[in-house]
Amino acid sequence: MSKLNEWMTKTRQWSVPGLVVLMAAAILILITGNWNSWASERGEQKTDDAYTRSDLTPLSTKAAGLVASVPVSDYQEVKAGQLLVQLRDDDFHAQVQQAEAAVAASEDSLINNLRQKQLQDARITQAGEGIKAAEADITAARAGVEAANSAIVNARSAMEATQAEVQRTDLERRRQEALIAVESATRQKVEQVVAAADAYKAQLASRNAEVAAAQAQLASREADLAKAQAELGSKTAELEAQKRQRSVLDSQEMMLKADLSAKKAALVVAQTNLGYTRIVAPENGRVSERKVLPGQLVSPGTQVISLVQDEIWVLANYKETQTRYMRPGDRASIRVDAVPGVVLRGRVNYLSPASGSNFALLPPDNATGNFTKVVQRVPVKIVFDPDQPAVQRLRSGLSVIATVRINSGV
Repeated sequence: MSKLNEWMTKTRQWSVPGLVVLMAAAILILITGNWNSWASERGEQKTDDAYTRSDLTPLSTKAAGLVASVPVSDYQEVKAGQLLVQLRDDDFHAQVQQAEAAVAASEDSLINNLRQKQLQDARITQAGEGIKAAEADITAARAGVEAANSAIVNARSAMEATQAEVQRTDLERRRQEALIAVESATRQKVEQVVAAADAYKAQLASRNAEVAAAQAQLASREADLAKAQAELGSKTAELEAQKRQRSVLDSQEMMLKADLSAKKAALVVAQTNLGYTRIVAPENGRVSERKVLPGQLVSPGTQVISLVQDEIWVLANYKETQTRYMRPGDRASIRVDAVPGVVLRGRVNYLSPASGSNFALLPPDNATGNFTKVVQRVPVKIVFDPDQPAVQRLRSGLSVIATVRINSGV
């Protein structure tokens, strides 16, 4: 009986601590297995790994040169388009003027080519008119040849008729002379016959002269025809030469237009390089500390100043377990250490498409075998609601405590 009591006493002594240990283990297992779910299902997700941000644009030079002036002071507020740094632009102005002169010369060459083409067109027209005149001369010469041939035929016909009369009168003369020898004809009749024979012989000589003159006229008309044909060939060759010269001018025009395009492109480049001597503010904002001063020699890529734009937002790095139900449009409250006691209103603008480690300069490589699971951070952009005067007091890079109310978006 005493042993039983002793065993029961020992059992009561160890049962309570054992039960406590078992309950603690169960609670630990429960918390470990469901902590992420509980954290992600909370109505408000809070983080102090958050900072104000704004666009910061480093402004650099594109052209090399000496700094002429820096018309802004450190941390000055500027407007879009306001001059920040001016380089000496004497050389660039000269290059622009040189390019403009080259463009003007190229345009004058095009105008001269156009006038030459107009002159060449007039020459082509003149050569065409010359061909028409030569063709008309050929037609007239051919008509003259035909007329001369007709005159020759007529003259030969008249000559042949006169030759017949000469032969007839010559026979009649001989017959009358024979009759007068036997005193069968009168002297008067013989004289008439002799006079008629002499007249027809003279007429025959005239007819021969007419034939010769007609033949000479034919030769002259044939010479005129040959000359007109030669003139036609010359005018045709001249027209062809003028047309080829016109083609040459057309080719020159294409070359001059291409040259003009190149000169205009060079002018644009010169004007662009001149514009690079003026470094202006791309947006409204506030400049940083000046990095160059007048008289300093800068090269392309030299950073001269930075511009911090006016728009401010919050970049909050939430744990991946906190973003499970977070969506763009969810309402947020922001507390800024630099403005104590003020709670600013905002709204989730977007969640980063990747965790912050993916954007790191040296992203982690978990394939090495030395792996420890670490909760990743997801950047969340929160923008401020309008009409909050305290936002104007904020600067980029301030520490923030951001709280997002899940599913509060409209």
